[in-house]
Amino acid sequence: MIYRTLGRTGLKVSQLGFGAMRLPMAGDRVNRDLAIPMIHRAFEAGVNYIDTATMYCNNDSQCAVGEALVGWRDRIVVSTKNPYFGEDEKEWWTNLENSLQRLRVDSIDIYNYHGINWDNYTRNIAPRVSRWMQRAKDQGLIKHICTSFHDDNAALRRIVDTGAVAAITLQYNLLDRRLEDGIAYAHEQGIGVIVMGPVAGGRLGADSAAFASVKHIAARVPELALRFVLSNPHVTVALSGMSTMQQVEENLAIASDPVALRPGDDVAIREHLVRLEKLTDLYCTGCRYCLPCPHGVNIPGIFDWFNKGRIYGTWEYERQRYRQCLRNQHGADQCVECGDCEPKCPQHIPIRQRLREAHAALT
Repeated sequence: MIYRTLGRTGLKVSQLGFGAMRLPMAGDRVNRDLAIPMIHRAFEAGVNYIDTATMYCNNDSQCAVGEALVGWRDRIVVSTKNPYFGEDEKEWWTNLENSLQRLRVDSIDIYNYHGINWDNYTRNIAPRVSRWMQRAKDQGLIKHICTSFHDDNAALRRIVDTGAVAAITLQYNLLDRRLEDGIAYAHEQGIGVIVMGPVAGGRLGADSAAFASVKHIAARVPELALRFVLSNPHVTVALSGMSTMQQVEENLAIASDPVALRPGDDVAIREHLVRLEKLTDLYCTGCRYCLPCPHGVNIPGIFDWFNKGRIYGTWEYERQRYRQCLRNQHGADQCVECGDCEPKCPQHIPIRQRLREAHAALT
């Protein structure tokens, strides 16, 4: 296993982290018979970073991780998150106390504000929640104040410049490189960077013909995706949400390779991605000028899933997203073909026709 320093925390962490968001389930609880041996196998191979959160795995992830940590605690860096940003300080502390109990630990190494953006930081964290965090640190209940993050590069730079956090967990993968600039900036400022979703939330979890031209770099697309993230020198840890022992073994083999990508591989991958992105933009640029739809149809979202399915071959994942859209009554089935959207489209897309095609492909 290869280790990197997690920014100014000084912690030496494995470049592969175990993301405990997608542990195998048995009904509404984590399947301990499958999950704990997987976690232990990763620990035995040198993985020393595990990340969980309050609501993962139907609120059972922390408990399962806590059981797996027995006998390993002194060797493992434990990360979890507090999702509360309201005004009731007692509720925030209850979350922390519950996490300590479920994880069976006296202190949490990496304690994160859960999923913040700049607006959340300025309205809730800076004036209020940060004081609770600091008090917990002063009491020794947490060791490092960190955050998970969902916003743009400008917001990422602002968060870094506050000096409020020692490490940031964020989204970055082959299909979503928007934060690359901010990741480099965070690293330069001594902030640890933990990447969630290296396989794009499952989009890159299976092979795709879209990546056939770069198959010489990695045998399978999931391997290519993980190697791409690990090849970024500004990334400290790539969190993989592993749900099978096979995934554990595959990821361990990749993360133990001292060379994530050979010279020239990164250029070949990026050139290929540019070609794919241009194809996607031919269909829809996501400008959102077509909105609002008077009937609530999520036009750019539907086109995004439809286009990614066509370009990247990630149909299973896109259909899952679309099913949720249908449940929320924002699907293409709500379109009455009024045509209000089409004159607004700078791409001159025949939106009504494309919505019919998208609905047929995604259902």
